[in-house]
Amino acid sequence: MSFPAFLRTRWAALRPVWARVLQRPEKLLSLHSLLWAFIAAGLAMLLYVLVLIPFTPGIRDIRKAKTEQPAQLVAADGKLLAEYRWVNRAWVPLSEIAPPVVDALIATEDHRFYNHWGLDWRRTASALVRTLGGDKQGGSTITQQLARNLYPEDIGRAPTLTRKIKEAITALKIEALYSKDEILETYLNTVPFLYNAYGIEMAARTYFDKSADQLNVLESATLIGMLKGTAYYNPVLNPERAQARRNTVLSQMKKRGKLAEAEYAALSKRPLRIRFERQVETAGPAPHLAQQLRKQLIDWADRNGYSLYADGLVIRTTIDSRLQQLANQAVARQGRALQGVADGAWAARNAWNPKNPLVRQLVRESARYEAAVAKGAAPDDALKDLLADPAFLRLLRQEKTRVQAGFMAMDPRTGEVRAWVGSRDFAQDPFDHVQAARRQPGSTFKPFVYGAAFDQGLLPTDTLMDAAVEIPLGNKQVWRPTDGNKPPSDMPMTLSDGLAYSKNTITAQLMQQVGPLRVAQLARAMGVRESKLDVVPALALGTSPVSLKEMVAAYGAIASAGSYRAPRVITRIEDKNGKLLEEFAPAAPERVLGLTAAQQLRDAMRGVVDKGTGVAIRGRYGISADVAGKTGTTQDNTDGWFILMHPQLVAGAWVGFNDGRITLRSDYWGQGAHSALPMVGEVFQQALRAKVIDSSQRFIDEEETSWVGSAVAGVRNWVYDLFGRRTGGPDVPDHTPGTVPAPGTAAAPPPPATAEQPEIIEAPLVPLENATPQAPPLPPVTYDEAPEAASPGAVPSPAQAVPAWRGPAPWPGGGPATPPVIGPAASAPAAPGAMPPAQLPQPGVVVTAPVQRGVVVPAPAAAQNNVPFFVESRP
Repeated sequence: MSFPAFLRTRWAALRPVWARVLQRPEKLLSLHSLLWAFIAAGLAMLLYVLVLIPFTPGIRDIRKAKTEQPAQLVAADGKLLAEYRWVNRAWVPLSEIAPPVVDALIATEDHRFYNHWGLDWRRTASALVRTLGGDKQGGSTITQQLARNLYPEDIGRAPTLTRKIKEAITALKIEALYSKDEILETYLNTVPFLYNAYGIEMAARTYFDKSADQLNVLESATLIGMLKGTAYYNPVLNPERAQARRNTVLSQMKKRGKLAEAEYAALSKRPLRIRFERQVETAGPAPHLAQQLRKQLIDWADRNGYSLYADGLVIRTTIDSRLQQLANQAVARQGRALQGVADGAWAARNAWNPKNPLVRQLVRESARYEAAVAKGAAPDDALKDLLADPAFLRLLRQEKTRVQAGFMAMDPRTGEVRAWVGSRDFAQDPFDHVQAARRQPGSTFKPFVYGAAFDQGLLPTDTLMDAAVEIPLGNKQVWRPTDGNKPPSDMPMTLSDGLAYSKNTITAQLMQQVGPLRVAQLARAMGVRESKLDVVPALALGTSPVSLKEMVAAYGAIASAGSYRAPRVITRIEDKNGKLLEEFAPAAPERVLGLTAAQQLRDAMRGVVDKGTGVAIRGRYGISADVAGKTGTTQDNTDGWFILMHPQLVAGAWVGFNDGRITLRSDYWGQGAHSALPMVGEVFQQALRAKVIDSSQRFIDEEETSWVGSAVAGVRNWVYDLFGRRTGGPDVPDHTPGTVPAPGTAAAPPPPATAEQPEIIEAPLVPLENATPQAPPLPPVTYDEAPEAASPGAVPSPAQAVPAWRGPAPWPGGGPATPPVIGPAASAPAAPGAMPPAQLPQPGVVVTAPVQRGVVVPAPAAAQNNVPFFVESRP
């Protein structure tokens, strides 16, 4: 018989008995009946307690609360990068807590603490009587309060009988496991004190700017007095209440013999003295990386039965603490210099005034404006009031014109990330500008165009005319890219010089020959695998927003001669005793660009720092090592980029603002060569001096062994010998650098633009994700080192967008090949030498056996349960 059936049977048998009793109610008042009623109530209560025991915290959980340790994120050399804590707490042993704190606590909260086993029946009965009389009293002991603080979800805080019983059961368990001193130590280290201060140590630092062992009687009484109601007795906001409560604690200490009468009289007359200083949780040297990894680490811990916040896990990363420190310093230093430029450019006397349409729009997008309108104010009146508020406008200007930056460095030989700086200050801007931000890359995207051209058989010495370009786009639309205010030279220019001097006219012609689809496919293969790329001619000038991490990873493929290695951060996870729990192997390298083409591209990018737009690397920073790189600047100087490659390190930086409508308003400082390059240059300069990287290492060109490449080269040479080689060389472009203005001084304004105005609108600029407000689209023309006057490209249809990465592109040997179709519809036969379709990695699915940990692949939402440990997450 089932238990419900048994209850129904017993109830049917008892119903006649209860019916007869109710017919003669005088029997209910008999002593015998009352005795049985009392016994039944006791048995029912006992049964209820037994039923609740499984719903209280287990013994293992209670032991764990005492020894919990946050997980540690450490660098490759063992330096601590970050800790994953539940709360901002510094645990101190009872011996390092001032004795007046313990005396005040016991005298006020539980003066029979050493005489009970978790429950004080006398106090509970007294509290019950007083509560029934209208004077609400709490009867919980220190142990019961500890149970409530440790397990608020299991026990709850509602004033119900169930909560009190669960609290009592848990208190008895704690008393069975902990000594009295251990209970006091745990209690004082877990109780909250507002302002993200947990435990007596953080409370002492927050309210009195001292450690817990230095607290005197008055300070101890003030903090213990807060425990009755931290918000109500907050000494910062309610000093009178806090002082009255402090004196109540002093009175209890006198009553329990902890203070003499004279001492109490003197202390109770003293004023309340607070030295408040909010304690900021230490972020560590790589806080943005720690935040990016947090969710993935929590998922891993949940799958493997660990707690990220309590089990003392040690997560070992590839970060080099020396490079991380150098990157933090470089970003901070250059950020301060550029902030001075921005402050001058957006001063009230210049652009930040109520008449500026952008300022008025920013006010309309502010939270205060929306709140005022929501309360019933007329929009025009709310706008007028806020524009007349100097304090509000000053705070809004500080928020909107705060210069931001991102920096990332990785080892191109292994894909190991060496440094990661997500913003200038994590406390001010926790948004990660390395992985989460999507910004137009400008001319740093041009190497993909040249790489695709070299892969099709063109040579760096081939020439194109530096002349005005008109590229028909259909529907009577024409793209006329220019190089800003500088007219074309109308002279032939080699492709290598076109890349070195970042000539938009040369790049546009090359894009026309190669085709946007081919360039997008190569960019996808080389590392731009998460961001959407619009297949339009303007893609050559970097109009599709991408992340800094994608660009650095792609340049890593160039540095390693066409072999892509996915960025890797975590190497292994250990328990608190050093036992290996899991190790994550690097992803296998992928050949994404022919060896000859990759080496030609890398050599051409040497010219950028030897004679082109990145020449400051050689001159200003004195770097003589074998390096190559590329600068990038977008329209209106909105974004500045620079990425530098060395055989042992690839590093890139981005500089801009969270709101794309805000710029440095300087044609000099807005260029990537002057905003982002100094960050990378300083890191490389210091890293070479400290021998973190070897200055003697050089890029080594290898022989192309593919028969396809050899055949193509032979045919090309035969055609050149038969019909004549291309002749003529470019005049060296005028590239005399001007005088560098000091930070904080605006550069001379450029001459008026004489180039023809754009006739079409290209792919719209996507605002920075997660940045508020949502900026309206800007014309996404890109240029390098000088503002352009034309707006190339056209808005693509959805069908033209390059879909997510589906595998490496099959370009054999550096010779020409048919561009592969990207996306699910790719069913055409693969080109010769291409990887078989069964071997192509799919998003969210690892096709190698055994599973390779550490593979970086974007995962669609439908495949979240079948992904490797460290996946690239979309912002």
